[in-house]
Amino acid sequence: MDQTRLLALSPVDGRYAGVADPLRALFSEAALIKERVRVEALWLLELARSVPQLSGAALSPEVIARATTLARDPGERAPTIVKAIEERIKHDVKAVEYFVRQELTAAGASAANLELVHFGCTSEDVNNLSYARLLAQVRTRVLIPELTQLISTLRTFAREQARVPMLARTHGQAASPTTLGKEYANVAARLQRARARLQAVEILGKWNGAVGNFNAHQAAAPTVDWRAVSRQFVTSQDLHWNIYTTQIEPHDWIAEFADACAAINVIVLDLCRDTWGYISVGYLRQRPVAGEVGSSTMPHKVNPIDFENAEGNLGIANALLRHFSDKLPVSRWQRDLSDSTVLRNVGVALAHTFIAWRAVQTGLAKLDADKAACARDLEQSWEVLGEALQTVLRAHGVPDGYELLKNFTRGAKIDAAALRAFVASLPLPEAERTRLAALQPSGYLGLAAELALDLPD
Repeated sequence: MDQTRLLALSPVDGRYAGVADPLRALFSEAALIKERVRVEALWLLELARSVPQLSGAALSPEVIARATTLARDPGERAPTIVKAIEERIKHDVKAVEYFVRQELTAAGASAANLELVHFGCTSEDVNNLSYARLLAQVRTRVLIPELTQLISTLRTFAREQARVPMLARTHGQAASPTTLGKEYANVAARLQRARARLQAVEILGKWNGAVGNFNAHQAAAPTVDWRAVSRQFVTSQDLHWNIYTTQIEPHDWIAEFADACAAINVIVLDLCRDTWGYISVGYLRQRPVAGEVGSSTMPHKVNPIDFENAEGNLGIANALLRHFSDKLPVSRWQRDLSDSTVLRNVGVALAHTFIAWRAVQTGLAKLDADKAACARDLEQSWEVLGEALQTVLRAHGVPDGYELLKNFTRGAKIDAAALRAFVASLPLPEAERTRLAALQPSGYLGLAAELALDLPD
């Protein structure tokens, strides 16, 4: 292993570095710097196009080409150069501005051209669009595809196990039977709704100066429709324009984004704990992987480590995500800097989220249903048919049907013979008693199998 991973303080950059790689390309310090460079370059090109009356707005083909390249891909050396400038001047966004100016100077930009770099901007203009662009990419390129794959895995498992009868355990006690597949179909359906919620979050951006009023813009060029320029610039980046802000974009949408991710994680956490339980009681078996060790002292063990790992990572992720949604929309007056450090941890929360989702998929891929274990529990739980019998009695208008079954079954273990004897005593038509006498726990499944099989893609 790379020594830097062994020395990492965060497991995201150490133990789980390989799993977290898809996030690193989008939410590392280098990624943030590159995005800031892109925004600065795009703004220069927007000014040249939309506000040609500004001195310096006429860019040479060489400067346009270099700015276009910076907007597309600043290059692998850009973050290192920017950090070196930052070390000297002690300001991260100003360092980006100086880097862009250096690059354009090398392309032949005039002094007037260079004065349009960061024109009218506060650092938060650049920052809020950079984070918005990064989160948009993370959602599209990492989170939604991974969540969709998890949903697909659950849907496939649900359909494969759709007809495997299983004792339900409401309150941890024997309850009306279900099927193994239906329980996983429930989770897949919940995640489909949660995915839609995450996809629906509008990603906002602001571009309106130091306190959100276009003060400097209006002073410099009072005849320009700066609102129109701002709208065009923000929406051209596939973001939603927010005109009503202070110095900072209020971050309400980031809170919504964090809450949507946290809600997904709660569902996945529920899945982990239930699956852990089904493994514990033997309804699910884990296929051992050759060469792996389950315990340092008990050689027989195959522990549900993927689901336990996911549970831990989900907890860390949601602690951060909930903090984001509580803290980020709150800023003293027109701006304080407490959001800056918090925003730098968004990638950490999403990395723990991604690690957990990936661990769950790894765990699900190792599972097989133990149909014999499921059948064994059902065969020992004939009392669960009490629900069916009392409901049939109600349907036939028999008084106190529920009480009859409560007195017969509550707190008691009933076998097949006892139940059939009881059925024979019920005041029902002979045909109905015959039908009920043939009922078994493994066949009392309602529409569970159909529901599992009908789960939409």
